[in-house]
Amino acid sequence: MLGCVRIATVRQMAQVITKEESDGRSYVRRAMVELAELGLAETNGKDGKHQIWNLTPAGQKALADGNELPLRPKAGTGAKAVRAGFGPHGVAVTDMILACGGRKHLTDWQVEVNHAIKETGLSFNTDAVLALPTKTSEVRLFELDNGTMSQARLAKEVWDYERYAGHRVWEGARGTIGNTFPFWQRHRYTRSQTFPRLHVVLAGKEEHLLDNRLLALADDVKGIAIAVWVNTLPRLQRGEPWYEIGVDDPDRRRRRYPEPVGR
Repeated sequence: MLGCVRIATVRQMAQVITKEESDGRSYVRRAMVELAELGLAETNGKDGKHQIWNLTPAGQKALADGNELPLRPKAGTGAKAVRAGFGPHGVAVTDMILACGGRKHLTDWQVEVNHAIKETGLSFNTDAVLALPTKTSEVRLFELDNGTMSQARLAKEVWDYERYAGHRVWEGARGTIGNTFPFWQRHRYTRSQTFPRLHVVLAGKEEHLLDNRLLALADDVKGIAIAVWVNTLPRLQRGEPWYEIGVDDPDRRRRRYPEPVGR
């Protein structure tokens, strides 16, 4: 589990490895102490009263050597994020993953996935990406706001996805007419027919405040030309449905963003 989500508490790990309605926290706590004694896991901070665990580089190597996960050479252990004060956010991301059925397909998740376009300088990290293909897309994108961002910054992060989706690249041999194609479809999600749906999860505040934040975000991104679904973490954990606040519209994206100049 730590190889997929990077950081987690004993409570979260027990949710994954023990039967439903069972409390395996004591078992997990003993197991983590044993892994720590072997130098394979460590704790670098807390989320409230709960210790946050992560693999050490040695633990990550042992996991890779055992072929337990697909190779992820650039994945960190999560220790730096916890020491920098981002532990509660990472724990909330793990809760989001578990609420989205992570227990059933945990190895299909990756966290802190960078999306960048060098030509425009656009670069951002997606909190979690689920590689569970649908009929039209090979992945689903997930962003979690733990109540620490301003409303304006949250909206900007969502609009960044449209900017990423709207960027096009020109292809063709020198001296030919050529054509333009979506950057993401040529260089990132090559098996997707549509730009992956973005799921935004709101957490970190009282539930009525999260509901207000949801409505404000829907207003801030009105007219966005990518598929955006939003929910609060409490509602997600109760199995309540997502709210659609954005619809995929590649034609509108193409009109909205300038075409690249051919050679």
